Amino acid sequence: MTNSQVPHLRILAIDVGGGTQDILLWDSDQPLENAVKLILPAPTQIIGRRIQRLTAARADICLTGRLMGGGPVNKAIKQHLAAGLKVYAQPGPALTLGDNLDRVKELGIELVDQPPNGAIPVVLGDIDLAALSRLWDDFEVSPPKQYALAVQDHGFSPQLSNRRFRFQHWQAFLRQGGRLSDLAYRSPPSYLTRMAAGLEILPSAILMDTCTAGIRGALLDPEAQAHQDNGLLVVNIGNAHTFAALVQQDRLWGLYEHHTRLLTPAKLADHLSRFQAGTLSDEEIYQDQGHGCAIDPDYPATAPFRFTVITGPQRRLAEGFPAHFAAPFGDLMLTGCFGLMAAYLELSGLYHNYGIGRYRL
Repeated sequence: MTNSQVPHLRILAIDVGGGTQDILLWDSDQPLENAVKLILPAPTQIIGRRIQRLTAARADICLTGRLMGGGPVNKAIKQHLAAGLKVYAQPGPALTLGDNLDRVKELGIELVDQPPNGAIPVVLGDIDLAALSRLWDDFEVSPPKQYALAVQDHGFSPQLSNRRFRFQHWQAFLRQGGRLSDLAYRSPPSYLTRMAAGLEILPSAILMDTCTAGIRGALLDPEAQAHQDNGLLVVNIGNAHTFAALVQQDRLWGLYEHHTRLLTPAKLADHLSRFQAGTLSDEEIYQDQGHGCAIDPDYPATAPFRFTVITGPQRRLAEGFPAHFAAPFGDLMLTGCFGLMAAYLELSGLYHNYGIGRYRL
């Protein structure tokens, strides 16, 4: 493809976490340093606070919109019910509270097709396009043309523990070859319903899990690239989840995931050391209320991947662990967005034209 044939891009990458949503709008006519960059409260934080205000106002509410990430939203909904107030919900957004709607109703939530009179609608969703459009207008920024979105999707699992189900997804990924390129989707598997909800809002987007977007972004750090052929451990310590991967070239050999709030520096160091050695068990992490640990049986444990790269907003948990603290393109908080952008360029066949990381950008 010649330079005259390379299309102009305006990619909006949104990495939706539990604490923040990290946003990068990059125009291919500009240096990356001039891109629009935003670190904002996560949608679950914003909507959770919105519900808390309505609780204080003693207002009944109706959940509309789409399935989204839970956490603070679910906590606020349960506090609203505990205050003796009504919570109605349309079936789609009600799945935010759980994949089994019978159990959702047992919480005291009434499922409805339309908001009842007197109930204030609360729109759920991982993306607020209206708010972003206002921002582009207010700051005279041209709107995006292409989209890449990362959310953490546990998968639709009305009976099985969502932690178990999510790690079954990762175990299947490893069995199928663990290819880095397989971590991004244009059409996600049908059981990844949170991604599907995002695709309803942004039909042309490519999608990734937040955890693996962070891993892919961290691999763009020059120190990570220098060790990728021999193998390395990449750790993304997020506000809600800590995710680690054993990576060599373009293959993942192992995956580990835990809840960040349950980790201490000593526990994390112990887990990472045994993960590198290939001796950490899935059951131990699950019983510790984490998600799990999966290691390919052919992982070369006799020559484990010792070099470690760490990223994520809670990286202080790993202080003292022998590691390189990655900040691809000089911006730690946009690591997931850079991973999304790399995946978008690769899926579009443009990776070598625009470059990222070891190529130009």
